[in-house]
Amino acid sequence: MRTKLRGLIAGLAGAVTVVAVGVAVQTATSPAQAAAADPYALKNVQIEGGGFVPGIIFNQKQQNLVYARTDIGGAYRLDPSTNRWIPLLDWVGQDNWGYNGVVSLATDEVDPNKVYVAAGMYTNSWDPNNGAILRSSDKGATWQSTQLPFKLGGNMPGRGMGERLAIDPNKNSILYLGAPSGNGLWRSTDSGVTWSKVTAFPNPGNYAQDPNDVNGYLTDNQGVTWVTFDKRTGTLGNTTQTIYVGVADKQNTVYRTTNGGTSWERVAGQPTGYLSHKGVLDTAGGNLYVATSDTGGPYDGAKGDVWKYNTATGVWTQISPVPSSSSDDYFGYSGLTIDRQHPNTIMVATQISWWPDVIFFRSTDAGATWTRIWDFTSYPNRSFRYKMDVSRSPWLSLGANPQPPEVSPKLGWMTESLEIDPFNSNRFMYGTGATIYGSTDLTTWDTGGQITIKPMAAGLEETAVLDLISPPSGAPLISGLGDIGGFRHTNLDAVPAMMFQSPYFTSTTSLDYAELNPSVMARAGNFADSDRPNDSHAAFSTDGGANWFQGSEPGGINEGGTIAAAADGSRFVWAPKNSAPVYSVGFGNTWTAASGLPQNAVVESDRVLSSNFYGFSGGTFYRSTNGGATFAAGATGLPATATFKAVPGVAGEIWLAGGTSGLFRSTDGGVSFTKVASVQAANAVGFGKGAPGRSNVAVFAVAQVDGKKGVYRSDDSAASWLRINDDQHQYGNIGDTITGDPRIYGRVYLGTNGRGIIYGDRTGAPPTSFSASPSRSASASASPSRSASSSASPSASPSSSPSSSAACTVGYSVTGQWGGAFQGAVKITNRSATAVNGWNLKWTYANGQTISQIWGGVNSQTGGGVTVTNADYTKVIGANGGSVDFGFIASWNNTTNTNPTAFTLNGTSCAVG
Repeated sequence: MRTKLRGLIAGLAGAVTVVAVGVAVQTATSPAQAAAADPYALKNVQIEGGGFVPGIIFNQKQQNLVYARTDIGGAYRLDPSTNRWIPLLDWVGQDNWGYNGVVSLATDEVDPNKVYVAAGMYTNSWDPNNGAILRSSDKGATWQSTQLPFKLGGNMPGRGMGERLAIDPNKNSILYLGAPSGNGLWRSTDSGVTWSKVTAFPNPGNYAQDPNDVNGYLTDNQGVTWVTFDKRTGTLGNTTQTIYVGVADKQNTVYRTTNGGTSWERVAGQPTGYLSHKGVLDTAGGNLYVATSDTGGPYDGAKGDVWKYNTATGVWTQISPVPSSSSDDYFGYSGLTIDRQHPNTIMVATQISWWPDVIFFRSTDAGATWTRIWDFTSYPNRSFRYKMDVSRSPWLSLGANPQPPEVSPKLGWMTESLEIDPFNSNRFMYGTGATIYGSTDLTTWDTGGQITIKPMAAGLEETAVLDLISPPSGAPLISGLGDIGGFRHTNLDAVPAMMFQSPYFTSTTSLDYAELNPSVMARAGNFADSDRPNDSHAAFSTDGGANWFQGSEPGGINEGGTIAAAADGSRFVWAPKNSAPVYSVGFGNTWTAASGLPQNAVVESDRVLSSNFYGFSGGTFYRSTNGGATFAAGATGLPATATFKAVPGVAGEIWLAGGTSGLFRSTDGGVSFTKVASVQAANAVGFGKGAPGRSNVAVFAVAQVDGKKGVYRSDDSAASWLRINDDQHQYGNIGDTITGDPRIYGRVYLGTNGRGIIYGDRTGAPPTSFSASPSRSASASASPSRSASSSASPSASPSSSPSSSAACTVGYSVTGQWGGAFQGAVKITNRSATAVNGWNLKWTYANGQTISQIWGGVNSQTGGGVTVTNADYTKVIGANGGSVDFGFIASWNNTTNTNPTAFTLNGTSCAVG
């Protein structure tokens, strides 16, 4: 939760054209049809929060009009009727993804319908675009934009300072913007349409966190950091005369104009040695409050002060709860707010107190005296003026059980934004590195009681998504996330109780499951090695991700890289970042070097053949047919950077997303690839349940198809594409991961970089019937919705058939029906204590139904009598509740389609249910 530099990588992959090496890569000769649209309902998988909220902004005129800004996830407005945040910038797309970095936001108190955003992710080359001012006249429902002649840094150091963007409270056509990178102070006089530099402003700032940073991230001059108007010095419709401006310059950090911006001066007598993070003016008492820190934050800050400037007398008074001169001051100050109903009541937050927790200070006498939200009693014990209720988002405890004086969940960190509702003294909110917290009984603090602090982030989804899997059984979605590890979602519309534990990864970089035994899973990820030197960067599960355990790991591994599970779950191949790839038979108790595969390769497994694994690195595809022990080069001349996935149910079919080089497909295990002609660029590819009437999987891609960037689905192996998002739902920097759902046709799961996990379902009419298309190989018709034995491996001496007393249950359902045909699904559950090794299932149709295609089994039919025999990968049905699934397409008479009422498994009658 401390750093999010995802935007510098995502969206840039594949910026290399295909090199014409050899003949392994071919181009399809017939282009696909132009992409039409398939309407979808798109919404977030619920996590609530998951990232840094550096700004919360209340409108000073309209009650309950509240906005929040995030560093990589756009801006939000609070819906007071539901207390849920509404995302406002989902229209931002891949071409201007940096606009989801919101460095500042301003809401107009003259016309509350107007709101402005200063947008841009990075001030260096990582963001290819300049910053922009986005303006809306309908509270963010629609937007117009003006590009600036410089970059903005919504995810740069110093992003919690501010607000840098401000509207004249008397003449709302005038706006000011404090710019970074030495660009000074800027002004608009036409409601943000055009902007010009305030040439009279004397100081563009000079503070950079680390001028020698070789990556260029810490070298930027943090510039002009906040703008505050003194509303008393103007009248409605006329320019406000006095404006205060904060500057990232430790010797000259506060400036002022008293003539509407014509001339500017350094405010005399101001404190030096620190940066002013916030400048908040009490228009009733005439005091300007300033919170300072020795760094720009948001992750650091070891010293600082709080000051009060009397605008009438020009006197500065230090009012620090703990002054910088004290040895007890190990933090700076940032979050700063005034109770507008009682202007002598102010609050300030530490910037930053990692240990044992953030501290909030509250004063009801304009800073003369302070109380703390917690105090030490007899060390290590503390007394608390608050209690926390995280039942809405219990994962905020991070699964921690610290020793006193620390507690879990923490009160917060990176608390740059701390705001009291200007209309309600009892409500306050504050942003942290993980969520928005707040209280509705704040004044209880002043009477000796405990306030109740709860998460207030419903609707705000800010996770950076690194990987997603949707297995054919168990929980529908497992996620790998930056900063908070990842979750197992059994209900997409409910906040999960806890992220992955044992071990806990700060970021999960890779996920996989065993296609034929999906209860077996693996994940790889990152954490601070110095904190947990005995933990592994790889973890395993045998119950579908509900519980995890770790094995050993080779020496020298510091980051997770990518990991792949064999189709039957018997072994794993792991390519840790910057370390040699390895493989393990079993669950990582020992690892052996995998020869022939370069470091930092992307690894995946074949979804049918348990001995086959694949790798990709630097334009070359690698293949292993001996469980990852050795790899040999296959196709060459591929894009230099790419990701790929193997198709469930089809041995050797692989789709590779090669960034700006396009989308490629192999049907021979990576020996050769064919370029999909209609796809000009592809960032990610995944698979879901096939359309009714088709034997092939649905293909999902974040791609550019026929010149249009978007999210696409193909039901016919890329012969044609359907766009499934629209221009209002582009989600900025997407493309790290996408997958379909093997159980629900059309469902898609999309990973974003800062807007969480999006899932979508079709809302249009059922698709028209596809003509039957035979599979190209014996395994090609296997549906991804199948489920194999739930045990990790078959019994050592399985019986050839169940005993005479064996119990079984058969579930039969019609999952789709259209003119002349229908799709069915069958699940066989073995209730006996003995595994079934080889089976046939029989039933009788009463209405002339005839099976034409099947996956997960092989059928024969005489009249109404049907016999289905297992496929190779559904041969074993585990004991004591093990199950397998198969599916089929059949014809019907358009009149009656009665379900069978009796089934026999290997000659034994089964219950129906």
